Amino acid sequence: MAKLAISVTLQDDNLNWLRARLGAVGARSVSDLLDRIIADARKAAPSGAVRSVVGTVDIDSSDPLLTRADEALRGMFDVSLGRPMLVKEESRAVYGRGARKRRG
Repeated sequence: MAKLAISVTLQDDNLNWLRARLGAVGARSVSDLLDRIIADARKAAPSGAVRSVVGTVDIDSSDPLLTRADEALRGMFDVSLGRPMLVKEESRAVYGRGARKRRG
C-alpha cells in the first residue's frame, strides 16, 4: 500500500513518548510507529462501533435536574474507598539499566 507524506503537529510530551517507544517496539521511525498505532486501533475497533455514551446513563426520575448528584457521587466514592483492595505484581517488573560504574 502506498504511503503519503503528511504533516502532524504533536505536543512535546507526545512526541517524546513516541520517540521512546521506537526502540521498544522495533519501529524504524516515528512515522512507522504512528502508522502501526493507527493500524492497530483500526483493527481493534469494529467497523461502525458506537463511541457515544448517549443513552448509557440512567437519571433517577426523582432528581431529573441532578440537584443531589454531588451528594450521591460522594457517597459512592466513599463506599468505594472503604473496600479492601488487593494489589499484587503478577510478574517481576522490568526496569531499565542504570549507568555502569567504571572500575579503576
